[in-house]
Amino acid sequence: MKSVALHNLGCKVNAYEMDVMQQMLQEEGYVIVPFDEVADIYIVNTCTVTNIADRKSRQMLHQAKARNPKAIVVAVGCYVQTAGKEALSDDCVDLAVGNNRKKDLASILRDFLAEREGAEYGADVIDINAPSCDYEEMTLKKPLGHTRAYIKIQDGCNQFCSYCVIPYARGRVRSRRWEDIRQEMEGLARTGCKEVVLTGIHISSYGIDFEDEAWERGESLTDKHETGQRDYGSRSKLLDLLERISDVDGIERIRLGSLEPRIITEKSAARLAENRKLCPHFHLSLQSGCDDTLRRMNRHYTTAEYAAGVEYLRRAFSHPAITTDVIVGFPGETEQEFEETCEFLQRMNLYEIHIFKYSRRKGTRAADMPGQLTNAVQSARSGRLFALEKQQSHDFRAFYLGKEVTVLFEEKKEIDGGTYCVGHTKEYVKVAKKTGENLSNQILTGRIVGFLEDEILFME
Repeated sequence: MKSVALHNLGCKVNAYEMDVMQQMLQEEGYVIVPFDEVADIYIVNTCTVTNIADRKSRQMLHQAKARNPKAIVVAVGCYVQTAGKEALSDDCVDLAVGNNRKKDLASILRDFLAEREGAEYGADVIDINAPSCDYEEMTLKKPLGHTRAYIKIQDGCNQFCSYCVIPYARGRVRSRRWEDIRQEMEGLARTGCKEVVLTGIHISSYGIDFEDEAWERGESLTDKHETGQRDYGSRSKLLDLLERISDVDGIERIRLGSLEPRIITEKSAARLAENRKLCPHFHLSLQSGCDDTLRRMNRHYTTAEYAAGVEYLRRAFSHPAITTDVIVGFPGETEQEFEETCEFLQRMNLYEIHIFKYSRRKGTRAADMPGQLTNAVQSARSGRLFALEKQQSHDFRAFYLGKEVTVLFEEKKEIDGGTYCVGHTKEYVKVAKKTGENLSNQILTGRIVGFLEDEILFME
């Protein structure tokens, strides 16, 4: 049987889809080998969120063909979806499969191998924004090399932020039936999985494409009519979903992916706090701490609304971990606007800040905005935020010194000559315990006595 090497780029959604694709290929009898080895087939799950992501996608495709010129190189995913014929015109690419066809990868590959000439470009790249484009059902049967498992609950995004190409790569919001999500969780629990992460392109929009009356009956029938903007707060179907799946036996922890700030209201925070399995770890995407910049970005909230959401979570939970994304160097961002972002982030005092330089993406509104900033300016500003992030992150972890924490251990690691088991708290703080024993997939409680490394706490 032919050997297959897979490489994933991009987000947690891509990671989930890659795990499912690998699972399907194994069931077909393919032998999975590391990407840096010689293989018969190379599959690269691409990303297009930034220009750098596009470049990395092309680099990995070229590396694969260079490693084995006779191999079949398959480009899959977002870069394929947005690049169009450019993707297949690359001599390194033998087969291109866009989004919403990943579930068919095994059969597409089987047909390609049988014909050996492949299909004409476009056969496996659909119109991702077509009204008939449904949610692509994929099911992970067992985590592949992870203690926790990602579960994809929706795809697509209706927000159209001025800098973002993802709605063009992933299409409009399409939600997964809650019954199928629960069934996948039950299957994962039977394999011993204790933690799941609900992920998607814009999970706060989960269920906006469902009929309200059907949902109230406990069904999730799809409504194909245009939904427009919905209430993201206390009436959110994401919150309803959490309540419908939280009693799955064997699943001890449920973690949420990135959230729209508007979903956090006083009522929704209180509802979240009632769920004892929910991890108090919330990623609220900010992008800028300046209201003028947020308006140019076409973000649909203000810094005051964001700050209120953070406060609601801190009232509802004891020391919740709140993380965010920030884009520096957005077109037209003045020194004063950047200073407003710095001051806002200082006030918020978050656990982690993921910092990105603005990436000019063809076809987006921001690409044609005046005031495009140089890389030098972007680098200087991101450097200041990295320093701020490092201090705030350290302070958040230091809170746990001398306190008892509960950790789901995940793997054994050698650190500075010692053998440790490493895992995460519910707040996603990394913790290590010195032991020769394999504690993987065990949940243990112990006292934090210090830092093992800058980003790892030490449990006695």
